[in-house]
Amino acid sequence: MFHQRPKILIVDDVPSNIQVLSHILKDDYDIYFAMDGVKALELVVARQPDLVLLDIMMPGMDGYEVCSQIKANPLTCDIPVIFVSARGEVEDETRGLEAGAIDFITKPISAPIVKARVRNHLLLKHQADLLRRLSFLDGLTGIGNRRRFDEIFSREWRRCMRSNQPLAVIMVDVDHFKAYNDHYGHHSGDECLRAVAAMLDAVAQRPGDFAARYGGEEFVCLLPETDGDGARMVAERLRETVTARAIPHAASTTAPCVTISIGYAAVVPTEKADPYTLLADADEALYGAKKSGRNRVCGADMVTETVAG
Repeated sequence: MFHQRPKILIVDDVPSNIQVLSHILKDDYDIYFAMDGVKALELVVARQPDLVLLDIMMPGMDGYEVCSQIKANPLTCDIPVIFVSARGEVEDETRGLEAGAIDFITKPISAPIVKARVRNHLLLKHQADLLRRLSFLDGLTGIGNRRRFDEIFSREWRRCMRSNQPLAVIMVDVDHFKAYNDHYGHHSGDECLRAVAAMLDAVAQRPGDFAARYGGEEFVCLLPETDGDGARMVAERLRETVTARAIPHAASTTAPCVTISIGYAAVVPTEKADPYTLLADADEALYGAKKSGRNRVCGADMVTETVAG
């Protein structure tokens, strides 16, 4: 059912309670534990567990507050939380569900009940994660879609702003793609887009790099912690890779094979800067590359330009 063993975080200030739950679940899941709310919140972010089993009554930060903070954090809000507590009154369960918990198990616990509820909620999370991943993929090419790019772009902009690091974007357009479709047919056009997407995904190979289909025959690549020179090198490597693939394009007026035009831009994000100016600059550079002959890489300042050799 699962590609890898799910991870479960057990949060309880009583060691014996942690031991009991661990004994019930350790054969099927990777178990982590915390004995207070602060440590629990640290582990939820660091380990990204698939499910949290959370006690209510703990010194300092109680389970309700821990659950509320898990659900308030965009990085952890999709992790299901099950309260495990001796407090089983209607008011307790209601408050727990209102805090964002998905279920409530009362102590003393029953091993079969714990196993069944954990399994069921992990299955639901697995299905939800699958649907979420599919919603972020472009159906034709299998790489990220525009929605996913917008989300990651916003996140990386904030991260690079905090670390005072540059962020680069490259925009890619398949040259004379309408002519390609008209000449070879839409099925071949789809195959061409899939091939270009795969090459872009392969070139953007660092863990933080992200490639997506931006729309039609246009693609975009996000390069965190990359300046203009680095973006130009990635862009030129991609252009060369596509040209070397030598996909025939008899209808092109640029070359006998499929080529791409690329525009890039880079900036160190700041509070006052508009993130979408970076995209607009890369798009303007792409327009410049197409206007000046296609099959080339052009920087946002219209100075750094590499003409296909």
